[in-house]
Amino acid sequence: MTADRPIEPGRHPLAHPVAFVGLPGAGKSTVGRLVAARLEVAFVDFDERLAEQAGRSVVQLFAEQGEAAFRRMEYELTTQLLREPPAIWAPGGGWLTAPGVLARIGGQVSMIHLSTRPETALARLAQDANVRPLLAVAEPERVLVRLLQERAAAWATAQLTLDTDSLSLPELVDAACAFARRAGSDQDPR
Repeated sequence: MTADRPIEPGRHPLAHPVAFVGLPGAGKSTVGRLVAARLEVAFVDFDERLAEQAGRSVVQLFAEQGEAAFRRMEYELTTQLLREPPAIWAPGGGWLTAPGVLARIGGQVSMIHLSTRPETALARLAQDANVRPLLAVAEPERVLVRLLQERAAAWATAQLTLDTDSLSLPELVDAACAFARRAGSDQDPR
């Protein structure tokens, strides 16, 4: 039972997975964990799951196999997760741009785009102990700007966009939970 609304016995609160998309540092894992906890559903951080399955860190996976191989692993994880009970997902920032992912999830996953300015994302990442392989460069803000430009069209396919620069963490969680509940019912989640 959640504090906001009891879950009907025998009914899963999500009809299908809800994925957070956006720049590294947008808050996908932070918001996703809180939403999953409130809705009492599983949370899947793609980086953590892939590192666990491979027995190596994401940094090592990128260094040893490259980004293309990592994106294939994300695609394979997506296929695996679609066979599991619906959960809250926090995939990598480039997940949606990987070949075949949009077609693979086609209508089976609701998405929330957590938008943020590159400078905000960079400030958040500076406080995070996790190293992001694509940002381990001399000018990470330039990389974030480029990623934003390259991935904006894919993220625009999300059914909901939340601006993490203007909303507080509790506001983000409330909005995401409300969306996930609508996506879990017969209603259009928009």
